[in-house]
Amino acid sequence: MNKVKKGIRIGLLFVFASLLFACTGMTLRGTGDLAVIIERASGSVLIVDTTKRISLARVDGLGDLSHASVVFSRDERFAYVFGRDGGLSKVDILEQKLVKRIVQSGNSIGGAISQDGRLVAVSNYEPGGVRVFDANTLGLVADIPARGADGNLSRVVGLVDAPGQRFVFSLYDAGEIWIADFSEGMEPAIKKFHKAGKQPYDGLITSDGRYYIAGLFGEDGLALLDLWRPQAGVKRILDHYGKGWRRMPVYKMPHLEGWAVADQYVFLPAVGMNEVLVVRRRDWKEVTRIAVHGQPVFVMARPDGRQIWVNFAFPNNDTVEIIDTLSLKKIQTLKPGKAVLHMEFTPRGGEVWISARDDNRVTVYDTNDFSIRANLPAQKPSGIFMTSRAHRTGL
Repeated sequence: MNKVKKGIRIGLLFVFASLLFACTGMTLRGTGDLAVIIERASGSVLIVDTTKRISLARVDGLGDLSHASVVFSRDERFAYVFGRDGGLSKVDILEQKLVKRIVQSGNSIGGAISQDGRLVAVSNYEPGGVRVFDANTLGLVADIPARGADGNLSRVVGLVDAPGQRFVFSLYDAGEIWIADFSEGMEPAIKKFHKAGKQPYDGLITSDGRYYIAGLFGEDGLALLDLWRPQAGVKRILDHYGKGWRRMPVYKMPHLEGWAVADQYVFLPAVGMNEVLVVRRRDWKEVTRIAVHGQPVFVMARPDGRQIWVNFAFPNNDTVEIIDTLSLKKIQTLKPGKAVLHMEFTPRGGEVWISARDDNRVTVYDTNDFSIRANLPAQKPSGIFMTSRAHRTGL
């Protein structure tokens, strides 16, 4: 009898909930196929449905998004937008509104969210350092000035999250790599690695959370830190890739978070050269180089690792080339539009979304036959960020 009564109660609750949603006009939906597109000129973001390939809403008032990035909460509901003007914005992508915005510095370059989703960290050019906030309230939790061994404040770049409630970042002016460990509470333990290399300009962490790699602008090579064995210190890799070559003017620095790891290889852009470097991950030795259309900006792997998609800096930024990871040969060239700034794969890799800033358009391509699936209008679009990033280290 008790089971019958319990069943009746559950049924009545279901009916009541259904009537409530019907009366309020609300529709239940998940967040797994949503994405956010940065509209850099208007300080807004587009919320899009990647299944239907349609725009759902525009959220305005996010400040200077000329160099913006996004991370997501663990439940994929909230997008944290990092603006160039030091703004940190929390956007509810289900209710399609700005929840809160703070200006936490004079000039910021990106951010990350902690492994447990409770902390949001922002890397800053001005005044130089990292500030960490409560993901729920955006209240300040920790302020980490990036004062190098020389005693001066440094611009911070290459901020990523790492397993164990850690953030890893590079000090551009000081040539250092730091680890901020929040595993024991809100007072971070800071581990500093001096003399990591001259002018680290960006950084990435491999998807397994083991290796942090900083690109060096002031000299050839990369700085590698094994986060499983940090006591081994920073190791220099690929320190001869540019020797004997005359570099071209660098119009746009490569973005290292877009470097590709596929099978046993790492594919990465050579600074100031029209080449993609292919590196064996086992020993971090160069295997070969692939000549490409221009200076690569993003070198990104399809989720299954079968293809590498490459876009380029000005003046060759209307083109995307695709490399086959078995043959290491280019197999396709696309012309998505003027000023291609970013690419983002759907979680299983069947499609790629590509922004063309100067054509005010995002184009969706099928990654198997390279046909166009859709075109979406957008206001000077740049970064495209899908909610699947919420469950990937370093993104």
